[in-house]
Amino acid sequence: MDTVRIRGLKVETVVGVHAWERKLPRPVVIDLELAADVARAAKHDELKDALDYAAVAQLVSEFVTTSDFQLIETLAERLAERVQKHFGVAWLKLEVHKPGAVAGVADVSVSIERGKRT
Repeated sequence: MDTVRIRGLKVETVVGVHAWERKLPRPVVIDLELAADVARAAKHDELKDALDYAAVAQLVSEFVTTSDFQLIETLAERLAERVQKHFGVAWLKLEVHKPGAVAGVADVSVSIERGKRT
C-alpha cells in the first residue's frame, strides 16, 4: 500500500484543560499519513482517481478549528474517525502537536494509528 502524507498543517483551536488554555485559540500542528493506492491515479493522471490531499487538509482544518476538546488525545481520535469515514481510508497515522503546552518544552504531541495497513 502506498502512503499520502500531509505534514505541518497548522490550525488554530481551543484545546486544553486549564482555564488560560480555554480563553483563546492557540495553534496545533497536524501530521497525517494515509494509506492510498496511487497506481490508478498515476496511470490516468486524474485527480478523481487520487486521494485528494487538498480536500483532506480542508476537512482537517475545518474540523479542528471548530472543535472544543480538553485533550489532544480526544482531538486526535475524533479527527481520525472523521477522516477515515469521509475519505474511506483503511489506515491512517495521525499526530497532533501542541507547541508550548508545557513550560520549557518545545512541543508535546500524541500519535495514533487507526485501521489496518494492507
